[in-house]
Amino acid sequence: MTGLPPLPDWLTSGPVPQLIGLVGVDGDEVRPIGGAVRNWLLGLAPGDVDLATTATPGMVADRARAAGLKVVPTGIEHGTVTVVAEGAGYEITTLREDIETDGRRAVVRFGRDWRADAARRDFTINAMSLSREGELFDYFGGRQDLAARRVRFIGDPASRIREDRLRILRLFRFHATYGAGEVDRAALAACIAEREGIAALSRERLRAELLKLVVAAEAAGTLQVMTDAGLLGPLLGGVPLCRDLGRLARIEEEMGLPAEPARRLGALAVLVREDAQRLRERLALSNEELRRVDGIGHGWHGLDPRAGLVAAKSLLYAVGKRGYRDRALVAFARSAADPADSDWRDLVTLPERWSPPSFPLTGDSLMRRGIAAGPQIGAILAEVKRRWMAADFPTAPDRLSALVDDVIAVM
Repeated sequence: MTGLPPLPDWLTSGPVPQLIGLVGVDGDEVRPIGGAVRNWLLGLAPGDVDLATTATPGMVADRARAAGLKVVPTGIEHGTVTVVAEGAGYEITTLREDIETDGRRAVVRFGRDWRADAARRDFTINAMSLSREGELFDYFGGRQDLAARRVRFIGDPASRIREDRLRILRLFRFHATYGAGEVDRAALAACIAEREGIAALSRERLRAELLKLVVAAEAAGTLQVMTDAGLLGPLLGGVPLCRDLGRLARIEEEMGLPAEPARRLGALAVLVREDAQRLRERLALSNEELRRVDGIGHGWHGLDPRAGLVAAKSLLYAVGKRGYRDRALVAFARSAADPADSDWRDLVTLPERWSPPSFPLTGDSLMRRGIAAGPQIGAILAEVKRRWMAADFPTAPDRLSALVDDVIAVM
């Protein structure tokens, strides 16, 4: 392996070296560990910078408070204290060993053995730590696996999965984000053998992992592997549409659009509205996530450049910019069109060129024309609005007046 990259900025200035200095006293050591170290080796932004230490949680809290910092005991039973520095929270976790696990939770004891703590982590690429001086501690070949774009369990894969069944989904999420080629065969075989344990996981944990997975760089191919292995269909309760997700990802990339978890999930698993309701129950979707996937199931079918611009404008008027874009992109992905198709791209980008006007008619304006208050007002307004939309949203007073006259004449 070649030399290490230059030390990251977050290790040489700011809150991280401050925390290392104030907690790592009286014989205790503090190191950044896990994702931030992995991302540093890859030249990526660190994300959250988590710290590990030989100091006990009580010592961490006392030392942080003595320095005037806010302390939040977020997971103190597992050794984690969150210290707030410069407006951001940093998790500082005491070195641990698992002494009892049930596939969902672990009973731990605190220790001072860095290798033993690394051994309880899931994958080799997530078990590396870094000293303040820049010494990399890599006990299980994580750097080599990272260079090979290989996601590999530490130790026996089946045993690691039995400690926490969520590691099945984490394997695929990390492969989709950092891996290449085949999923590690031993890991995949263990996931298949231990798949029944997924049913014991909370819906909230499943949701969190799946929403991270669907926006990963290689999500479509990795989800297809899960499907072929019989892992994804039971999780979703339906047939996964990995091809649609792959096309959506390509379209988003070529159009410079961000990957959004709810939209990606809708492309993967929602053809009709019933699919959205099923996902809500299986994954404990938030109300906002449900609205988005339900909107995809309700409205993607009707969007097509051949249907005309007025139909697209009518949908945009009805559901707003985000709902429209979700439906348009999923419809594009499910079409046979090339991702560079200009007609589809124009359909997707309609909200950038046209903003729906407000409906210019009110009940008061009808009553001023002699229509009595009551249910008929609402019926006339609804029909005028339908015709107004079909006429491409006219704003000229004479056009509006003519629409009202035509509706009143037949009601």
